[in-house]
Amino acid sequence: MNAALLLATSSSICFGAAVVTSRFGLRALDARAGAAISIPTAAALLVAVAPFTIDFAAATLPATLIFVAVGLMFPALVTLLTFQSNRHLGPVVTSSVSSTAPLFALPAAALLLSEQITPNAALASVGIAAGIAVLFSRGARRAHRAPGWAWLLPVAGALLRGLAQALAKAGLLLWPNPFAASLIGYLVSSLGVVAADRVGRPQEKKRWTSGAAGWFIVTGMLNGTAVLLMYGALRGAPVSHVAPIIATYPLVTVLLSALLFKDERIDLRVLAGSAIVAASVVYLVS
Repeated sequence: MNAALLLATSSSICFGAAVVTSRFGLRALDARAGAAISIPTAAALLVAVAPFTIDFAAATLPATLIFVAVGLMFPALVTLLTFQSNRHLGPVVTSSVSSTAPLFALPAAALLLSEQITPNAALASVGIAAGIAVLFSRGARRAHRAPGWAWLLPVAGALLRGLAQALAKAGLLLWPNPFAASLIGYLVSSLGVVAADRVGRPQEKKRWTSGAAGWFIVTGMLNGTAVLLMYGALRGAPVSHVAPIIATYPLVTVLLSALLFKDERIDLRVLAGSAIVAASVVYLVS
């Protein structure tokens, strides 16, 4: 269990760092173009290590189909929903609502896997979501001017993220190989984001630069590592322990942004939100 919690924490750090590196890339490319670089990058790396990490003879059809289903949702569809949510509501509200994924992951695990939702897991999930909301409590003016249906975008993203974690756990019970789960999911997601980047694209695009592509390649490596670590954690621990820790990634994003960007700073709001998140995680693992 301790190893699984360490993997989940490392995954959260990688997810949070990836948000920061993608911010550099988004200065020159939009989110769809960035996703079409970052997700295939991770897929290519997983393909390269597949001969050394995956025993395909141990594969089962049900597990493979589950991993394919996960790949349709995460990271592909979740990435596209996040893009649209950022467009209408802004990154503040999007990040805050995304942290509610454990509130969907825990019921999904109870229904699909018959996992018992312990009181400390439920309270920790609520506490983490509340702490992230405090962290992102400023700058949501755009959300008040957005159409009502736009609020469904980040909620749908959080729901799919939570459901993907429960489904991935189900697949790992049948084929306990995090590399296989990551590879299949990323191959499917790569097809989805590349197609999304080509369909409905306006005639004029932001000019492609090698610098921006480089940042999205780094982002893909970080996200791919994060997903692999998350699946490793899910192999050794229940969803109710892994999902809340993964949901702390916006805390990493805020702290790194405060160090790297002049327009971000650590104030009382950041300290309060960080304290709530930290206390919730300590309560969970205690």
